[in-house]
Amino acid sequence: MAEIVRMPKLSDTMVEGVVAEWHKKIGDKVSEGDLLADIETDKATMEFESFYDGVLLHIGVEKGAGAPVNSILAIIGAAGEDISSLLADEGNVSAPAEEAAPVKEEVVAAPVTPVASPTPAATASSEPAAATNNSNGRIFASPLARTIAEEKGIDLSTVKGSGENNRIVKKDVENYTPSAAVSTPATNFTPAAVGSESHTDVPHSQMRKAIARTLSASKFSAPHFYLKIEVDMENAIAARKAINADGDVKVSFNDIVVKATAAALRKNPKVNADWMENAIRYNDHIHIGVAVAVEDGLLVPVVKFTDAKGLVQIGSEIKTLAEKARTKKLQPQDMEGGTFAISNLGMFGIEDFTSIINPPNGCILSVGQIKETPVIKNGQIVPGNVMKLSLSCDHRVVDGAVGSAFLQDLKKILENPVRMII
Repeated sequence: MAEIVRMPKLSDTMVEGVVAEWHKKIGDKVSEGDLLADIETDKATMEFESFYDGVLLHIGVEKGAGAPVNSILAIIGAAGEDISSLLADEGNVSAPAEEAAPVKEEVVAAPVTPVASPTPAATASSEPAAATNNSNGRIFASPLARTIAEEKGIDLSTVKGSGENNRIVKKDVENYTPSAAVSTPATNFTPAAVGSESHTDVPHSQMRKAIARTLSASKFSAPHFYLKIEVDMENAIAARKAINADGDVKVSFNDIVVKATAAALRKNPKVNADWMENAIRYNDHIHIGVAVAVEDGLLVPVVKFTDAKGLVQIGSEIKTLAEKARTKKLQPQDMEGGTFAISNLGMFGIEDFTSIINPPNGCILSVGQIKETPVIKNGQIVPGNVMKLSLSCDHRVVDGAVGSAFLQDLKKILENPVRMII
């Protein structure tokens, strides 16, 4: 009996999925566990395996198209099986697969980037350039090939594709050797001629749609208010310098802020809370989400049980999660369960800003740069290093006095880092 394969819900916020790649075509034999398709969610592109044995009889969502969660993704059954009743029950009047015209697989266009100058060792290769793959400024490649190329720093415009229509596939990137005989292609965005008008429309990615939907709902439904404080970072700077004096250990200021925040949350449990439909949830565990900027937007992977971990472990986890975010390898479990969030733009030279709360959390902390500035100590104006913090609070969850107490404790910990281990 034919089985309907539905668009899976691959993340807690996913409402729609886009098929980035089909690994089977109509008429192919499918076994349980076979890779069926790559699904782009609002947070990552994930491999989706078949739960059934049989033949792929119907594809409900073409490559590059999107569909709501739980809609028909595919139908798997016995060869020649009549699936018209299944499609009719779903309100789909499409003809059954055996009567439909053959489905021609499409290709995905990857952006063309400028070619770096080849190294001396690379000039020995005589592999021809992939000129036939480039059509009107586009490079055709599978999502997996693009991911591997990004990881290896390979310019896809220099890779010759062996797939259908010269599409670049996984093996082409894995076996790639740079070639000297490559001309520099034009970039996708070129300045308009003087006196002319032009623009480029970039369709919303699933991630950008999710950001717009989630943060709009947060901003316009959660009554935000903001608390700001300045922190003297002299002792934190000295502590970091002492820790990093051992060449085997490297700790960032962000790691220190995350650890200090976890310690302050333990002292102020009412800030470590979520707004739920019928209650305020005060979390006994501390899972801190750390905002990471990626090409399509922003992801918030979570460091679980943050208060129970040391600076080195926190730093290592953040680096691993950030790398997974940038290479689209984060899994749903990497981003679920956060009880508090931190957004740090200090490394971009931003002194002071406020963030939109990441629901259902009751707060998010915004961290600015450490800036050398004159400060008053013991009645004297002396050089100092100051960092500005801003706490965005959902007034339904956290009141001003509660948020202020949290910031005061966080300030004390950062100004005297030994408090983190007390």
